[in-house]
Amino acid sequence: MSLRKRLALLIGIDSLIVMFSVFVGNWLIAPAAEIVTPALVITSIGLLVSHHIFAHFFKLYKRVWQYASIRELSSIFLAVTLSVATVGVLQLALYQVIYSRTLLITLMLHILLIGASRFSWRLYRDMKFKSAANKKRALIIGAGNGGTMVARQLLNSEMSELHPVAFIDDDMTKAGLEIMGVPVIGKKENIPTVVSDKNIQHIIIAIPSLSKSDLNELFQICSKTKVKTQIMPSVEDIMSGRVSVTQMRDVQVEDLLGREPVELNTVKIGENITGKTVLVTGAGGSIGSEVCRQVSRYSPDKIILLGHGENSIYTIEMELRTKFTDLNMDIITEIANVQDKSRILDIFKAHAPDVVYHAAAHKHVPLMEKNPHEAVKNNVIGTKNCAEAADETGVASFVMISTDKAVNPTSVMGATKRIAEMIVQNMGHKSATKFVAVRFGNVLGSRGSVIPLFKQQIASGGPVTVTHPDMTRYFMTVPEASRLVLQAGSLAEGGEVFVLDMGEPVKIVDLAKNLIQLSGFSEHEITIKYSGVRPGEKLFEELMSKDEIHNQQIFPMIYRGKTPPINIQVVTELISTFEKHEEDYLRKEILDIAHFRITALQNISAVK
Repeated sequence: MSLRKRLALLIGIDSLIVMFSVFVGNWLIAPAAEIVTPALVITSIGLLVSHHIFAHFFKLYKRVWQYASIRELSSIFLAVTLSVATVGVLQLALYQVIYSRTLLITLMLHILLIGASRFSWRLYRDMKFKSAANKKRALIIGAGNGGTMVARQLLNSEMSELHPVAFIDDDMTKAGLEIMGVPVIGKKENIPTVVSDKNIQHIIIAIPSLSKSDLNELFQICSKTKVKTQIMPSVEDIMSGRVSVTQMRDVQVEDLLGREPVELNTVKIGENITGKTVLVTGAGGSIGSEVCRQVSRYSPDKIILLGHGENSIYTIEMELRTKFTDLNMDIITEIANVQDKSRILDIFKAHAPDVVYHAAAHKHVPLMEKNPHEAVKNNVIGTKNCAEAADETGVASFVMISTDKAVNPTSVMGATKRIAEMIVQNMGHKSATKFVAVRFGNVLGSRGSVIPLFKQQIASGGPVTVTHPDMTRYFMTVPEASRLVLQAGSLAEGGEVFVLDMGEPVKIVDLAKNLIQLSGFSEHEITIKYSGVRPGEKLFEELMSKDEIHNQQIFPMIYRGKTPPINIQVVTELISTFEKHEEDYLRKEILDIAHFRITALQNISAVK
């Protein structure tokens, strides 16, 4: 129906209701009196005119009544009350009397009939869609604002495949009540029973304020039912119009990490990046590319994407050019190897960066055990080249991204990253550039992480391979790690090793079990197989050694590790020896080389 036809229909209905209310009200008070009197005619005309004026003022003709709620009912009450009050004033002015009883009955009839005319369409739609028998029976967890919003949309949507049949909520004051005809019938402990008794086919978690640890607990309860479990979109996404309430999403592994988001000091980060020239090494990698995305949000004047792989650098360049078209930001790509000292120095001289984020590194533990010389060349010599270039060209701050495997390392990768940390720490003590290392654990979704491997194995029908039942790791998401890297860089004074709070360590086998459940399978369908600890791996990772522990946070989720004394001469001699005799090392047995690297590192760490 067009707007003009709809307006004409509503005005016509309201006019009939007004006239009916006036005449019936008058007849109920004085049934034997004359039906039509001058006073009644004046009252009718006055009420008709005033009703349309106030109806227009309160937009009763522009509301979508299929979604009518208390707000719309309030508007009807105000419009009708004010129009009747206006007629009362008119009667007093013309006849020096107010026919109060007649007006009171007229008011009640007026409100009742206007309300009924408006809400009847919503009642019709609710009854129509509630009776849909071909929809899946849904259980909504959370009877608050989020759950109510989800239930309303499911009940009012013809396209939805879900029909809400019950709420679960721990608030005992809501137990036994109904929301839009949907009963609240239990607490979270009752979920398995409710699913069985009500023949539930779908579970929706609709508590936007739920902490991740509580979400994890809730998901574990829901997973026992074998019923598909999803969560409602965030309120921000709904309000911004990016998604609708009915667009549920699957629970992700990231949702079950038990970590809460931290508020960043955007002003401090902006001071370090906005309007500056920022260079990111390893810009095509998982961490490096996310650092580029986060940096771009703070409007640098120029961002240099430095990497060895042309495809990955091209990919992140195109993404930034697409996403940040509204920013006046130069995006420059440089294909270079951090092992090439002269090339790196030329790039630093050409662009004179203010801030450098050094993410270029080899990170795969078993591969580096087989190729230790490449770990040394990339992680140690590459870091040294970039750090020295930053010092020589007057870079303001240099942030190296490190790993928890650098703590008491048992692998070549961890050993080389610890040596790289030492190089950065030493540069921080003697250079005008603020050098800092940021250390954190495993990153979900990064290249080489277990999540893509587990997903591939599940898609192939299993088994999912876990190295050891007691293997634990610290985890955080790529965006979270990258944001905290920017925050730590803005706090740098020079020479620090910042350690990100990774929360509680997670058993890899638990991660595998969660991913199997999230994929809609049971452990009987997708089995878990233990493959044994790989070379260089530890069962448990540490974020700080006992000599580095500093209890005080300098920022939420960021700690400053103590920096024990190091003998940089040993590091320098190690690098010099490697560069001088690299060909000899390449001809040696791999295990002997790996042993030499770790032994050398232990000698360095022992120097006080």
